[in-house]
Amino acid sequence: MKSINYTAVIRTLGIAGDKYQTLLDSLNKQTIQPSKILVYIAEGYSIPKETIGKEQYIYVKKGMVAQRALSYTEVETEYILFLDDDVYLPKTTVAQLYQYLVDNDADVISPDVFPNAERPTLGKWMMKLSGRMVDRRDDGKWGYKVMRNSGYSYNTDPKSGVYLSQTNAGPCFFCKKDDFLKIHFEEELWMDQMKYALGDDQVMYYKMYCMGLKQLTWFHSGIKHLDAGTTMMSEEKEKMLIYSDFRFKTIFWHRFIYLPDTCRLSRVWSMVCIGYALLFTLLISLLKGRMDIFKLKLKAIKDAIHFIKSEKYRALPLIKKIV
Repeated sequence: MKSINYTAVIRTLGIAGDKYQTLLDSLNKQTIQPSKILVYIAEGYSIPKETIGKEQYIYVKKGMVAQRALSYTEVETEYILFLDDDVYLPKTTVAQLYQYLVDNDADVISPDVFPNAERPTLGKWMMKLSGRMVDRRDDGKWGYKVMRNSGYSYNTDPKSGVYLSQTNAGPCFFCKKDDFLKIHFEEELWMDQMKYALGDDQVMYYKMYCMGLKQLTWFHSGIKHLDAGTTMMSEEKEKMLIYSDFRFKTIFWHRFIYLPDTCRLSRVWSMVCIGYALLFTLLISLLKGRMDIFKLKLKAIKDAIHFIKSEKYRALPLIKKIV
């Protein structure tokens, strides 16, 4: 294998504890070592005590997008291994990520660390009816695809190896620095305006896809998301997540599905798709007698529409699909 130089970049708040140490240890055991380990930590947070003695810390503005949508002037290598602070990597991870890119003439690769295929049957049907996630039979080609209603479909029985994808999970991915900078992820800082920046992964990857970057999902990789953010969810947090989800879904649909479409009939079909998805979930809240959740979802949609009509939104460069 050709010798490759890459930099590992990590976004963190510095509070992942043992999970962060696991990540650092697994980086230290890679068969191909990173030239640098750069840790982009949010302003106001303390440098964590966990270490392998190789990390360099850089303070940046807090935010899921803000801590990734950077210029990476500190990175001097061709490739970057992007990481969250709670990922475990088998020792051959980087070598295999690079080889898959070369063998498939691809630009971006991410492991499947949220295996939707393992979801129970009832869960699959509820997600399918709502239009949030739809399972597909293995066609030997596609992993994840974005749907017209802002949801996505996934391969329900992927074999080991890589598949083409239009979106992926964000805790770990590998690509050239120049390819990442092409998407101008800083244009999507609008997501950090929400308390929970849901959907930042989908925006990033789908923007890559729209710009013609060939991306892969690596299934059964052995890479694990340790989920440092797993805690008992309070009712208040659950409501904020619901609000953020519906606000994001509406804006994503308009920016990435509706606006780039130049076919009038296709746009009408996209409107039907998003209308069904939103109305279905609103109806479910009513059937459950949860007027509080119904009103919350409705407010999220209204706030999203208000943002879409704003000068700030209209000033964003339009998404152009070249695929």
